[in-house]
Amino acid sequence: MIFETLDKLPQDYGRKQKTPCSHTRKRSNMMLNPLQLKHLNRMHDSPADMITLNLEDAIAPSRKKEALHNIAFFLSHMESSKSFIVVRTNPLEEGGAEEIAFLNDFSFDAVRLSKVKNQTEIAKALTLLSEEKELHISLETKEAFENLSQLRIDERLTTANLGILDLLTSLGLPQSLVAEGNPSIDYILSKFLVDAKTAGIHPISFMFQEYNDTETFKRWCEYEKKMGFESKACMGPKQVEIANTVFSINKYELERAQHIKAVFEAHAKQGINGFMDERYGFIDEPIYRDALLILDSVL
Repeated sequence: MIFETLDKLPQDYGRKQKTPCSHTRKRSNMMLNPLQLKHLNRMHDSPADMITLNLEDAIAPSRKKEALHNIAFFLSHMESSKSFIVVRTNPLEEGGAEEIAFLNDFSFDAVRLSKVKNQTEIAKALTLLSEEKELHISLETKEAFENLSQLRIDERLTTANLGILDLLTSLGLPQSLVAEGNPSIDYILSKFLVDAKTAGIHPISFMFQEYNDTETFKRWCEYEKKMGFESKACMGPKQVEIANTVFSINKYELERAQHIKAVFEAHAKQGINGFMDERYGFIDEPIYRDALLILDSVL
């Protein structure tokens, strides 16, 4: 808990600065509503790899300033968090620019910009955002979907979150298409994944809205992992637990990667970059690089 009780909170912002997130895991990205103080009060000790504090579509216009104040207040009284903390702002022309400017002095890890369409919006957001913070985007428009591979104009843009319901609306398609095995959804997921990876952007797959349907959520996670995804948006702790389990590297994958790294590096010292291994067959440099990728994801 950040505060032992919510009954008697301080009247002013605190002066604490959260230490930078110490891990690079992105298996689960849990959305929190900043109007729910009890949720904000637990965010320093959440099992979610990432937490996104949402100022956009879940917050009524009349309460956006209240939500913004709550985020700033709890951040200013939090010393550390196990999670990578992101603030999801409104589009730049709908209050997002002012939200970024206000939040810059508070300690968190990234801003996530909503309804992005083009490089111009990315450039403007980067000029507003303090240099130590990352920029993430919500991919919710047909323009961004078409041009994702060209949006990374700066290395501070690191992550894209697929907002599939808004994207379908932007494309003029019904949201009822979101179903396992639907070829249009498979295409959207595949294009999003490959374009993001091409641009050097980390892709986070969409949020499954049926919070209590954990079986379907698990199937989506398993399916997306087979596609190549490493991350899933989550609505709460039950989904976080599933996403963390599914997107973790299992014992077999970890042991295989460790073995390949060790034997390849030993052979490379002898000038041998391709050889037969008694446990895993032929190993060469591409196999070695894949093992390093797996080991990096564990950090």
